[in-house]
Amino acid sequence: MNSTIALLRLLDVQTFASVWYWLAVIVTWAVASNWLLGVPFDMLYRARKLDAPELADLEKLVDVNVRRIVEIDTFLGVIIAAMIAFCLTMLVLLGVFYHVEMAQGLLALAAPLTLILVMNMRLAYQLHANPLHGRELVQRLFRVRLWTQVVSMIALFFTSMYGMYAVISSQHFF
Repeated sequence: MNSTIALLRLLDVQTFASVWYWLAVIVTWAVASNWLLGVPFDMLYRARKLDAPELADLEKLVDVNVRRIVEIDTFLGVIIAAMIAFCLTMLVLLGVFYHVEMAQGLLALAAPLTLILVMNMRLAYQLHANPLHGRELVQRLFRVRLWTQVVSMIALFFTSMYGMYAVISSQHFF
């Protein structure tokens, strides 16, 4: 019986009081900030020096990923958009109107991630229509990464503030 109680405490369903939720938040935002159009930040950082091999690798990887993203969106874009809209609507209904804490926590992750997805899709379509090279590409990717980090910081701030409010108002401190 004690092991069952210990397991239930480990897998606590109170989202904002759970260490697992906050670990998922940290990992999610670290990954979202590190990858931009499928390009890791260290590759973008090395290409910033405009060295020929690193810049050529960056341009190839961006080109491949942009074509891949545009092709996937062309065939499955409506279906993916409908699924995302359904999931966000479900999370809003469960979290806001029915006060399900798990849905509130997932909404705090999913809504800003959707905004970052839209930013990446917009960038992919812009680069598909008007490919950039060299310094312009690097600057554009850095600018979108900056906005990704701004969205991440704002989302982390509001998630942590709402999480503290939810934990304090639930009167379940431990």
